[in-house]
Amino acid sequence: MSDSNISSSSSSSSSDSASIATIDQKVMIFVGVFPNSGWYCPSGVLSPLCAESPEGFAENVRRNGRMIDDSDTFSPKVRRWRDVFWLAIFMLHLFALGFVLVLLGLNRFKKSDRLNIDRYTNRVWEHNNGLTENYWPKYAVAGGVGAALGWIWLLLLGSHANLMMKVSVHILTTYLAVISVLCFWCKQFFWGVAFATGAALQFLYVISVVDRLPFTMLVLQKAVKMVWSLPEVMRVAYAFMAVMLLWMGIWSFGAAGVVASSRGDLGRWWLLVVLSVSLFWTGAVLCNTVHVIVSGLVFLVLIHGGRNASPMPPNPLMKSLRYAVTTSFGSICYGSLFTAAIRTLRGFRSKIGNNECLFCCVDFLFQLVETLVRFFNKYAYVQIAVYGKGFNRAARDAWELFQSTGVEALVAYDCSGAVLLMGTVLGGLITGTCAGVWTWMTWSDRVIMVGSTAVLMGMVLVGLAMVVVESAVTSIYICYAEDPLLIQKWDPLFFNQMSEKLHQRLQHRSALAREILTQNQHDTHMQDIFHL
Repeated sequence: MSDSNISSSSSSSSSDSASIATIDQKVMIFVGVFPNSGWYCPSGVLSPLCAESPEGFAENVRRNGRMIDDSDTFSPKVRRWRDVFWLAIFMLHLFALGFVLVLLGLNRFKKSDRLNIDRYTNRVWEHNNGLTENYWPKYAVAGGVGAALGWIWLLLLGSHANLMMKVSVHILTTYLAVISVLCFWCKQFFWGVAFATGAALQFLYVISVVDRLPFTMLVLQKAVKMVWSLPEVMRVAYAFMAVMLLWMGIWSFGAAGVVASSRGDLGRWWLLVVLSVSLFWTGAVLCNTVHVIVSGLVFLVLIHGGRNASPMPPNPLMKSLRYAVTTSFGSICYGSLFTAAIRTLRGFRSKIGNNECLFCCVDFLFQLVETLVRFFNKYAYVQIAVYGKGFNRAARDAWELFQSTGVEALVAYDCSGAVLLMGTVLGGLITGTCAGVWTWMTWSDRVIMVGSTAVLMGMVLVGLAMVVVESAVTSIYICYAEDPLLIQKWDPLFFNQMSEKLHQRLQHRSALAREILTQNQHDTHMQDIFHL
């Protein structure tokens, strides 16, 4: 072989290696695994936490000692107000919408067009003699059923939580299918197809994650154990459900006025969509406020090694509550606008990740979503509760903490959020069914309007009960990432189970990274041969 060929081959090899390194660098950093060994190193460099096995990892953690200091959390120094702009926006929206809701409800309360509002919609008038009081009781039933389901869930949390979660996972598919049949029977073909599609997607999702459910149920059981040891958490959830019911009384008064109005169907639907978005945001703010309060309490318990530990500060609930509704409330309002949408898009990505054609078509969108996840994720609320950070910084710090320690592999494997969401959706559907059936018996042409908005009411109320468990789950993961000794001290067996599962997931990612590296090397080699 000539010198020129050798030089060409050498430069080609160097170029290929650089190309492969460029392609795989991001994967290697993200995974935090050395592809040619069984070693796990969370930080991407050799450290005392690197180990070849879960037992070695646990032993190194014990030797390494605690990585966070009690004095770093709930420090007595005055906290700064964060994201004040979004706090102002939320409060203005609340007052303005409350005024509009009262007007919409009063306009058809006991008398049609009491406030002469219909003259502004004369182009879409409809002969409709409905009144606000015709539909308001239906929403009252929805609120009552949703609150009852939430309260029952909290009451049974300690004794039958595992059974209730399994029921939520397996019954939701059947319930969606039954509602689909009812919609077809009522000649609501669009909604029949929508619910049938939802049932099919739910079934496929459960099948795809069935191997993850044992670990998910383990994490949920430990979260329930933590929550059940904090009775004040239950009182917080009950109190916020009562606050939500009061707001829903005003909201449903206006929504009933919209349903009874003389606007055409399109006009009514547009108004209901706007009101539903507002209710969703308000409900998310209350849920995430509970999230911050519970996260603060759980983190405090884990740091001090138990609920009855002597160094526990006095009155931790009031301190956590004060931070949540004052200095951190703006961050909660800000995050509540975006976190649910980002989680939905991210879940959609995980479902089509194996479809290369579809994945390539929307790759740019998903790269954007991954960027947004760094700034909008539910783990931010733990950082907000403990350290008083602004939302964006809290979300970024939480995500970087997971990626730098490798715990992100465990978080991605866990399906606890999806399981709790299934329970929330099931509660919303039961609520919507109760309100919808009564509406169908009296005003059958309004059943979809009342039923769909009642579903949202039920989801918000049941979600306020579910969020206490989700808060405990997120706090456990943050504590495990910051200082595994906290989990080891609280529950040694659970600590060993988490460490073992983390080791398995990192081995899986290591094998996947090797496969990608080998495939890239093979593709590059074939391209060189073809070029020659």
